[in-house]
Amino acid sequence: MTPSGENRPGDISEVKFLTVAEVAATMRVSKMTVYRLVHNGELPAVQVGRSFRINEDDVNEYLRKSFYNAG
Repeated sequence: MTPSGENRPGDISEVKFLTVAEVAATMRVSKMTVYRLVHNGELPAVQVGRSFRINEDDVNEYLRKSFYNAG
């Protein structure tokens, strides 16, 4: 953060990363569905070793874009 309290571009100190299991629980889908979204490039993720971490803001953005307005 800058002295004025603003985040600098590329500053990830405030980013909250979620596990695949946490994303699956949030979205109420299976972990396999989350893995498919990540592997298809629909949900950005960072690979750490053999596991993935997903930015919470990316999950919220995906859900916002995917919202279906019936009627």
